[in-house]
Amino acid sequence: MHEIALQLKGDYRLSRRAIALLLLSGDSDTHALVKKHENRRDYMNICRIIDAVEKCYELPLSYVIGLKRQSRAYMIADRTTRLSPREQSPFSRILDYTTIWPVTGIPILLLVLYYGLYKFVGGFGAGTAVHFLELKVFRDFINPLATSFVDEYIGSASLRELIVGEYGIITLGLRYAVAMVLPIVGTFFIVFSVLEDTGYLPRLSLMADRALKIVGLTGRAVIPLTLGLGCDTMATLVTRTLESHRERVITTFLLALAVPCSGQLGVIVGMLSQRPLALVIWVVSILAVFILSGFAAKKLIPGEEAVFVMEVPPLRMPVLSNVLTKTMVRMKWYFAEIIPIFIGTSFLIWVGRITGILNVLISYLRIPVLILGLPEETAFAFLFGFLRRDYGAAGLYDLFRLGRLNGAQLVVACVVLTLFVPCVAQFAVMWKERGGLAAVVIAAGTMVIAFVTGAVLNVSLTWLGLMQ
Repeated sequence: MHEIALQLKGDYRLSRRAIALLLLSGDSDTHALVKKHENRRDYMNICRIIDAVEKCYELPLSYVIGLKRQSRAYMIADRTTRLSPREQSPFSRILDYTTIWPVTGIPILLLVLYYGLYKFVGGFGAGTAVHFLELKVFRDFINPLATSFVDEYIGSASLRELIVGEYGIITLGLRYAVAMVLPIVGTFFIVFSVLEDTGYLPRLSLMADRALKIVGLTGRAVIPLTLGLGCDTMATLVTRTLESHRERVITTFLLALAVPCSGQLGVIVGMLSQRPLALVIWVVSILAVFILSGFAAKKLIPGEEAVFVMEVPPLRMPVLSNVLTKTMVRMKWYFAEIIPIFIGTSFLIWVGRITGILNVLISYLRIPVLILGLPEETAFAFLFGFLRRDYGAAGLYDLFRLGRLNGAQLVVACVVLTLFVPCVAQFAVMWKERGGLAAVVIAAGTMVIAFVTGAVLNVSLTWLGLMQ
C-alpha cells in the first residue's frame, strides 16, 4: 500500500492511503479516477504492484482487506467497551417473539398505526394542534396584524398581494408551514423516533419480508419505505443501502407513487379521520395500487431477487432524551429546509399569477380534474403538490374546510394527490440516483396511474352510491 501511495501524484479529496486501499480492493470508480489524474506510466506501475500483491493471497484482495478491517474493529471494540452479563427476562423474550410472529405481530402493528398515526398524528396533530395554531394564532392574531401593518406602510398593491394576499407569504406560505403542516410533521416525528428507539423497525422488516416479495423487494426495503412516511426525498437517498439495482429502482418507483410523506399523510389522515369510511377507502385504494404497481414492476424490471439478512436488536424502552434529540434534529431540518420552500412557493405563485404562467398550467390540469368529477379548484392543489406534496395536501385541506368537496370528491382527490407526481425535490434526487430517463419515466408513470385510479374510483363510488 505504501508503494502505491508513493506513485500517486494527483490531487485527491481522500488521503493517498485511502486511495491505495480502494485500488487494492478493486474499486472501479477509484481506478477510473486515478487513471484520469495520473500519467500512463505511473498508473501501469500501480497496476503491476496490485497484481504482485494479489499473487500473495489465495482470496480476493477486497475480501482480505474486509477481514483485516473487521479484525481491527473487533480489537478496538474490545479495548473500548465493557459488557455486563445480563440475561433477557422471560417477559422480554415473549415480547420479542410476539412482535415477530405474524399472528400476534400484525395486531400489534395495527395498534401502533391506530394509536400512533390515527389518534396521535391524525387526532391531536392534525386536529387539536392545527385548529389552535390556525384559528387562534394566525386567523385571530398574526394575519390581522400583518395585514394592518402592510396596508399602512406598503403602497404597492402587488407587494401587498405578495405578503398578505390570497397566496401571500404570511397568509398562505407561513400559515401552511407553521399552522397546518408543522404540528402534523412534529407529531409524526415523535412517533417515528419512539419506534426507532425501541428497536421495533427491524422487527417490522422481518414481518414485511414475505409481503414485500410480492412486489420484488425484501424486508430490508421496509426501512426506506418507512422513512418515506417522513420524507420521500430522504428515503430515495436511503435506497442506496439496498443490495441490487432492481430493488433500488422498484423502491424508488413505489416511494414516488404510493408512499405519502409525513406532511401529506398527516393532513390527509386529519381530513379523512372525520369520516372513517373515507379513510378506509383511501387506505385500501393506496395499498391496492402499491401492490399491483409493484407486482407489475417486479415482472417488467429485469434482475434477480436479493436475499434478505438483517440483524434484529433486542427490544428496549425508549429513552426520552434519545426521542427528544431525534425529534429536535428532524424539526430543525424541517425549519431549515421546508419553511423556505413554502415561502418560495408563495413567491412563485405570485410571479405565476402576474405573468399568467400559473393560469396556463392550471388550464392543462382542469380537464383531467373535471373528468375525475372534482371542482376545478383542486387543480391548484395538484399543481402545488408537485412543488411540495404537503403544500398540495394543505391546499386540499382548505377546500375541504370550505365545503367545496363532498364525500366522494374528498376521497378521490386524496387518492389522486397521494399517487400524483413526486415533488420537485424528490424528482431531483431521483434524477441524481437513478438517472434522467428513469426519473422521467417514473414521474410520467405516477401521473398516469394517479388519474386512471382516480377515474376508476370516481365511477365506482358513484355507482355504489358511497360517500355522497
